[in-house]
Amino acid sequence: KFDEYVSKYYEMRKRKGVTRIDARNLLQRRPNYYGMMMVHTGDADGLVSGLTQHYPETIRPALQIIKPRPGISVVAGMYMLVFKKDVRFITDATVNFDPTPEQLADIAILTAEKVRSFDIEPRIAMLSFSNFGSTQHPSAQKMARAAELVKRRAPDLMVDGEMMADTAVAPEILETLYPFSSLKGGANVLVCPDLQSANIAQKLLAKLGGAESVGPILLGMRKPVYLLIPGNEVADIVNVTAMAVRDAQEPAENAPPPAIKPPQLTTVYE
Repeated sequence: KFDEYVSKYYEMRKRKGVTRIDARNLLQRRPNYYGMMMVHTGDADGLVSGLTQHYPETIRPALQIIKPRPGISVVAGMYMLVFKKDVRFITDATVNFDPTPEQLADIAILTAEKVRSFDIEPRIAMLSFSNFGSTQHPSAQKMARAAELVKRRAPDLMVDGEMMADTAVAPEILETLYPFSSLKGGANVLVCPDLQSANIAQKLLAKLGGAESVGPILLGMRKPVYLLIPGNEVADIVNVTAMAVRDAQEPAENAPPPAIKPPQLTTVYE
């Protein structure tokens, strides 16, 4: 299969500066590329990788070879945080450094789609340091705009913002101070304004908050690709492998795209 994979990868990337010799060297020396080609050609149902590499080196071949689902404009990394009595989801903690309001809306819709696949109804908060216009700052306004876009593109979703994290997860704050909010019962999906804040929050909740963290779960891909990070433990590997098996039984590439506006995918990893 090696020569077949080399030829197919070369055909995919020959107008991206890749020669046939480059293709052969990549597949010989980087197992991620070989594994991605196995998934791409159908010789494998999914892939779990990345434990010994930095995340950009793992996601890059995924975007180049597996690619996002048709109609998907952005991919994102979601974590499932399992507490003793509750489950929360946080995004985007791994892919988009500083997403625009449009990208944040797409990320929220993709995340909601995934959450519903677990038979959980998403309640989405667009997080900020401001509550519903209390601070007039571009970062807060970005999240308010993203919430508006989600409501417009997916009116069946419960979503609101911008709001602070404690407001989002405390129904009593919403009911007492912001009874006008469309978010009822507290949020179980937390959409952060950028990768930095989501990544920091996820790690603190996992290490100090007592949550079992499952992920990252890469959203929007054509086939199951789960990318570990250095420092993941055995339990992390088992969890994401189970997720990959689950996804392989319900192929994402056959699913209709969610209500996402389809501009050209742009990411620094591609």
